[in-house]
Amino acid sequence: MQTWTLMLALLAVMALAYHGGRKRAITSAGGAGRISTLHSLPGYYGFYAALWAGIPALLLLGLWLGIQDHVVTGLVKSALPAQTLAGLSDSELGLLLNDVKNLASGSIVGGTVTPAIQAAADHFAHLQRLANWAMWLLVLAAAVSGMALAWGRTTPTMRARNRVESIVMGAMFLCSSIAILTTLGIILSVVFESLQFFEKIAPGEFFLGTLWSPQTAMRADQVAAAGAFGAVPLFTGTLLISFIAMAVAVPIGLMAAIYLSEYAPRHVRSVAKPLLEVLAGIPTVVYGFFAALTLAPVIRAIGESLGLQVASESALAAGLVMGIMIIPFVSSLSDDVINAVPQAMRDGSYALGATQSETIRRVVIPAALPGIVGGVLLAVSRAIGETMIVVMAAGLSANLTANPLASVTTVTVQIVTLLTGDQEFDSAKTLAAFALGLTLFLVTLVLNVIALHIVRKYREQYE
Repeated sequence: MQTWTLMLALLAVMALAYHGGRKRAITSAGGAGRISTLHSLPGYYGFYAALWAGIPALLLLGLWLGIQDHVVTGLVKSALPAQTLAGLSDSELGLLLNDVKNLASGSIVGGTVTPAIQAAADHFAHLQRLANWAMWLLVLAAAVSGMALAWGRTTPTMRARNRVESIVMGAMFLCSSIAILTTLGIILSVVFESLQFFEKIAPGEFFLGTLWSPQTAMRADQVAAAGAFGAVPLFTGTLLISFIAMAVAVPIGLMAAIYLSEYAPRHVRSVAKPLLEVLAGIPTVVYGFFAALTLAPVIRAIGESLGLQVASESALAAGLVMGIMIIPFVSSLSDDVINAVPQAMRDGSYALGATQSETIRRVVIPAALPGIVGGVLLAVSRAIGETMIVVMAAGLSANLTANPLASVTTVTVQIVTLLTGDQEFDSAKTLAAFALGLTLFLVTLVLNVIALHIVRKYREQYE
């Protein structure tokens, strides 16, 4: 039986519990004319019964689905003949059990089907059917028991509204805790792997080294058994491309936001703003193709006509296209913030004799500066985290240079490169990706702290 069918049945039980709890509350009050004697509205009694029918059953269902496969697999494994398991390693045993599961579900089997494997597959299918029936019975029994318990507690004096609100508040607290714990788990996992990397590579070499060549050999007798992990070229390339992108996105995006919010007629704004925001919906691979096939050759041709040496993949091409991609982030957020400035501030400036441009420069922009800083920060984070455009337009060469016409790479591109394909997670090459990720996280955190300081400073001044 499908799990979604059980979910539909559980929803039906919860709906029954709601209507039954509501009706029981009205009956316990002495009829519809005496609802005022109830502590809470009848709907709260219905919600209370529905929650009692749904929450325990859902928890049981989640627990059952989490352990069912492990238990069934363990039982099938224990029932396999000893001669079948003799001499098998852990990986070979895993492949054998996978063949048993595929055979039971009717899928393609990689190995030879022996009578022992066929018997194990039949046993697995039988146990799965029993487990599914047991899951249905236990989950529906839990739902019905919770419904009956809630109906038995329904009295006119029961504080149904308070209990429902407490349950809902607890659910929201649980959801927020899951988000926080997930974030904490991600950070700790990155930190743990980074510490393993720094046990192999000195932090001074990583943060101060100027040569990045993480290729390592699989065996000690191969060439280049130890790579070079100086990350300065990666940081330099990231900052160079991000600087070019922000030099394009911030002025154009901010000026576009000022025009759309302060100068543009309504019919122009209604057309121009959606068209500008279309840029944010274009896939980054399309920007990458445009940078590699259109913009990069143009830059190379212009550079050669001026006698400059331009690489086929340059930081300038990637930065310009990335800046175009980021314009909607700056313009849209800045436009919303500028429109949120009270009209009374503009009117007061006009009353003192200021022109429209003076009002924008001296009143509107300073008042909207915290929001503009937030938009720029979001754009910076977007620029630092971009990968596809850099791969296609700037290349993979870790060159330590400030020349925008040269080929460079970024931290995110190297993270993808290091984790592509089959990797050994105990090698310095793979662990370097986590060290780069941790460094990128700390840089972003510092940017957020600086932006928060600026926002608080100006918010105190204008609020």
